[in-house]
Amino acid sequence: MKKLLFTSILLMFIFSNALAQQEKGITGFDNWLNPWTDFTPNKTDYRKPNQIISGDITKDTKLLKRNTYILMGDVFVTDSTTLSIEPGTVIIGDFKTKATLTITNGSKIMAVGESTDPIVFTSSQSLKKPGDWGGIFILGDAPTTKEGISERLNYGLSSSNSKNIAYGGDNPESNSGVMEYVRIEYAGKRTKEYGYFNGLTLAGVGSETILSNIMVSLCRGNSFSVKGGQVELEKFVSYKSSANDFKVSNGAQCRLMNSLAVKSPYISGAQASRCIYALNNDDDEAFAEINTTLTAENLTLINVSKDLSYDIQVGLVNEAIFIGRDANFNIDKSVISGFKPAVYLDSKIRVNSESLDKIQFTSTYFNNCEGNIFVKNTTVNEDLENWYGSRAFNNVYSKGPDSETFIDAQSTDRPDYRLIINKIAASKTDN
Repeated sequence: MKKLLFTSILLMFIFSNALAQQEKGITGFDNWLNPWTDFTPNKTDYRKPNQIISGDITKDTKLLKRNTYILMGDVFVTDSTTLSIEPGTVIIGDFKTKATLTITNGSKIMAVGESTDPIVFTSSQSLKKPGDWGGIFILGDAPTTKEGISERLNYGLSSSNSKNIAYGGDNPESNSGVMEYVRIEYAGKRTKEYGYFNGLTLAGVGSETILSNIMVSLCRGNSFSVKGGQVELEKFVSYKSSANDFKVSNGAQCRLMNSLAVKSPYISGAQASRCIYALNNDDDEAFAEINTTLTAENLTLINVSKDLSYDIQVGLVNEAIFIGRDANFNIDKSVISGFKPAVYLDSKIRVNSESLDKIQFTSTYFNNCEGNIFVKNTTVNEDLENWYGSRAFNNVYSKGPDSETFIDAQSTDRPDYRLIINKIAASKTDN
């Protein structure tokens, strides 16, 4: 009995010590990316669709794993209806009609997959490309920049009723359902007037909505766009989006935890493509009663380059994070690796204690970045280096290659982006 007790205590000590050493970046005793993610979706074949989804869904509906569905045109779940989706169900977004799925304000989605049986939204094309179909919109009545005010989606969705594209209100606990273990592939269609769609748009979504283990891969627009609302996002993955991985705006109160963004300099769009883009409003001059607040913990933001120095030299690499004027930003125990620079602050942000008290970088590992934190359009950042480089913030700076930093960032099948235990020096060194 004593031997068993001793063994249990020893195992607990080992596990807690390992977790403490891996506390920066995505974390966990196991690689939680397995087995539900797919980093080579072009190699995955699905059955041909045998069911069509189109128009408005006005009564409770359940999608079954035994069927394969094709989403055609702009589909709206309306009239306080619930759309339920079984684990393992595949929904194919039609290329010709640039399909979208919108969960309207008051309706719900119950897309509850499993680690071994995720729900998949993907392209109808045999040769799949980013932007093959639209994406998913979830709308609620949580506050945006102006509490109690309803806004409209600006994507040109074809709806029979304008209320189907309305979001925002005065209910921070708004419940739009559950999404767990869901993959969204090849979304982000382009429209001439409205630009690129996002993989998953959360607009006015409230705190009672459960969102975890969601992967958006190879999206032509932003992978995730949070417009207002009050949400908690856990174990989110953005893989090689052409635009931003996480765009948080319109007064959103967002907590982002234990999540991953993988950038590729070879597929980014013409505009700046960042891991995180935090701002108050899409219209920078618009008045905001509620300022956007992003609180992030245990993120890994990594740029995967074949030759990082060359890619930086020819201008293929952007900053990992851009923080707009008046936005509140707090990131802790995270990893930012392989960017130029790590962070840009909006040029209108003044470098003083009042501004920087709202922008926190703590216990974060800056690795292999050409420069750390700058105000946009400036080349001197001594004040910011001194501010965030102080012991109080406990940040670490390094120049380690991916092979010595992450457990297995090179794998094309089952990568592991957790930090290698004991590879981070305990002391802080300036780069």
